[in-house]
Amino acid sequence: MENYTAEHFIHELSQHKNEADIEKMKKFFKGSDKNTRALGLNMRTVFQVAKEFTDMPLDEVEKLLESDYYEVRMGAVSIMDFQAKKKKITDEHRKALFDLYIQRHDRINNWDFVDRSAPSVVGAYLLDKPKDILYRLAHSEDIWERRTAMVSTYGFIKKGFTQATFEIAEILVNDKEDLINKAVGSFIREAGKTDEEALKQFLNKHAATMPRITLRYAIEKFDKSTKDYYLSLGKK
Repeated sequence: MENYTAEHFIHELSQHKNEADIEKMKKFFKGSDKNTRALGLNMRTVFQVAKEFTDMPLDEVEKLLESDYYEVRMGAVSIMDFQAKKKKITDEHRKALFDLYIQRHDRINNWDFVDRSAPSVVGAYLLDKPKDILYRLAHSEDIWERRTAMVSTYGFIKKGFTQATFEIAEILVNDKEDLINKAVGSFIREAGKTDEEALKQFLNKHAATMPRITLRYAIEKFDKSTKDYYLSLGKK
């Protein structure tokens, strides 16, 4: 395939749209902006088409991010994810992906857009660099920027580094948003697979006051007695 344009990508996606599934898809972006619409595609189809367009230039990817259609924006972040995971990606292109993500975060405005691309596009780029931007995002008023701060650290966890995960979690541990609470619990749990002692120290400090859902996600992989101990400390 040589026609790696946003227009061609949208055309390819539209071949699979299903009017009957539009309402079903809306549950995925209920917290996104009010203008978001759906084509009615399943995610497997979106990912398959996106993979065929992996070599799309980033200026065309940005055009996809401008779309009001949920599946088109999901396609955009999926293409970014596929590009970031290329074995022969250059440092220059990795930075360009990171810059596009950060500069157009206004369009990466749903939990699954963040989860699909933040670890590979943001986390992998920052692995050997200062991580100040994640701490700034963690303090953002924008829920999706805060989720990016947390989810991006999965890129570090996969390489065995957990410090930033717990530091970002420290900032977000009492966030008011359920989608942040779940992210904090999920990724400190993942970090705990590498450093269980650090996870337990975090829980010893915060279990009594953190949101219950965060605690439940965080302790999911512990044995029953350890789970019961931390649940006994947590909010009732």
